[in-house]
Amino acid sequence: MENNNIYSEIYSMNNLIPAWKKARNGKTKKLYVIEFEQNTRENLLKLHEELENQTYAPKPLKTFILRDPKTRKISKSSFRDRLVHHALVRILEPIFDKTFIYNSCANRIGKGNLFALKRFELFKRKVTNNLCSESFCLKADIKHYFQEVNHKILIGLIKRKIIDKKIISLIDKILINGQSKEGVGMPLGNLTSQFFANIYLNELDYFIKHKLRAKYYIRYVDDFVILHNSKEQLQIWKIEIDEFLKQRLKLELHTQKSKIIFLSRGIDFVGFRSFWHYRLLRNRNIKKMLVKVEEYKQGELPKEKLLASFQGWNAYAKWANSYKLRKKVVKRIYS
Repeated sequence: MENNNIYSEIYSMNNLIPAWKKARNGKTKKLYVIEFEQNTRENLLKLHEELENQTYAPKPLKTFILRDPKTRKISKSSFRDRLVHHALVRILEPIFDKTFIYNSCANRIGKGNLFALKRFELFKRKVTNNLCSESFCLKADIKHYFQEVNHKILIGLIKRKIIDKKIISLIDKILINGQSKEGVGMPLGNLTSQFFANIYLNELDYFIKHKLRAKYYIRYVDDFVILHNSKEQLQIWKIEIDEFLKQRLKLELHTQKSKIIFLSRGIDFVGFRSFWHYRLLRNRNIKKMLVKVEEYKQGELPKEKLLASFQGWNAYAKWANSYKLRKKVVKRIYS
């Protein structure tokens, strides 16, 4: 047990000010940021006082449906609440991050989907003896992950490191806000949900790495891959993993999306489809960019916003064999 009295660090102005800067990053032209910053000092002091006195209460979430093309329910916190999320994660992340395995790649400093992609390429070469022999991949997805996270289990995992009751109370408030059924689920869209996801699935990581002793394992949020030269071994592990998820975390593998695939046939992971000697972008990733180009052509999207989107997409797309595709998109923008 450790970290018995660190609640005051969360509402410290030395923490709230960097949290505010992080929350506003890239969003300074948004109306909700402009409104908050009409009285930045007063708003930060009010938040400081509410957190200190434990009178802070999150505002109701704004929910909208996102289709890209998969339909997802996104719940958006107010700017003020997002600032609190950043303040909380700034204090808790250094405590928990050192307990996470190296190949847990999502929402961690210095990591991300391209880091996961590099690890996948490295493991692919190792398990196939530098592409000289066929191997297999268990490509798995956890069914309705964010909707099914059990609050009691999550709080129990957090309490292993944090026994400050005031922090636990604050986390409870964040979890309860917007829950669709009692004691279950986290809103997709909150920074805290992404952070708590890593704490929750760290249990799975340890089970796979230390109990099953799977050597080539990578997880990105609720998607994970295990590479092995034995299909039979992966089939055994798949059953054991599903059983562990059900018993320990009240989750289960998605039956349609969790399959054992020949590595040479291409593996869809972290936005790319990786084949033996080349890599392609996911179709939906291409479609999203083309939709933005068409919105620009129709006068629905300003040129500066399109170019900003294209710059990020182009840097990302370069990780695939996409030269002709990128050239085609540029031509469409300027035609």
